[in-house]
Amino acid sequence: MNTYLLLKTLHILSSVLLVGTGFGSAFYMFFTNRSRQFKAQVVVARLVVLADWCFTTPAVIIQPLTGFAMVHMAGWPLSTPWIVWSFVLYLFAGACWLPVVWLQIRMKAMLEIADANNSSLPDMFWRYSRYWEWLGYPAFIAMVGVYFLMVNKPVF
Repeated sequence: MNTYLLLKTLHILSSVLLVGTGFGSAFYMFFTNRSRQFKAQVVVARLVVLADWCFTTPAVIIQPLTGFAMVHMAGWPLSTPWIVWSFVLYLFAGACWLPVVWLQIRMKAMLEIADANNSSLPDMFWRYSRYWEWLGYPAFIAMVGVYFLMVNKPVF
């Protein structure tokens, strides 16, 4: 296997981890929060934060490294429109993801405090939950756009 194909394989696998973990984590946290099953919320929040550190964060790093390496090896100019738009959408998704990570960590902490103190969740938890959700939609749509551009490589 040549270097380009190895990079392409890593790029595809990391994109699957990035989007798959993000979508799966969002699915479970969204519906668990809606259920208001407190003990389930505690467990899911812990796992979502852990999944971000174990899977999403490395994939976020691997994606641009392998992408830029493949672009260079293939001889594509960085000014190629589909590459520019892929990068813009990726950065936009990242700009949504960073606050989502912070929100998840804070929400997990609030759940753990409420669990330890046998108390109810503060209103701030539910506010953070809404922000977390609102940031997730545009991030996911942006990543779908990145997939479209990478697969189709449209000429503008």
